[in-house]
Amino acid sequence: MIQLTNAARDAVRTAIAGSSNPAEGIRIMVEAGGCSGFKYMMGLVSAPEKDDIVVLCDDVKVFVDRESSPHLEGTTVDFVVSLEQSGFSFDNPNSVSKCSCGKSFN
Repeated sequence: MIQLTNAARDAVRTAIAGSSNPAEGIRIMVEAGGCSGFKYMMGLVSAPEKDDIVVLCDDVKVFVDRESSPHLEGTTVDFVVSLEQSGFSFDNPNSVSKCSCGKSFN
């Protein structure tokens, strides 16, 4: 389904540990919008929604809603720190094209 690199898992663990609200994992979803048609959305959540798919990446729980699941199949999420940008990046085999910021795709 979806994979997190070691760097992404570490970033999620750090975010959960530093959160002022209890967090069980991270939700990754796809919404219409962005420069290329779809955009990635992420956020810490305290519990899965009723119909979520729960993916366990080591000890990190990733929650994906059923509508986003086909768009995220086979995606690898990384956390990159560079001079140009810092943050999560997505390597999605289902995208035909993506914008230069890497946060939206088609």
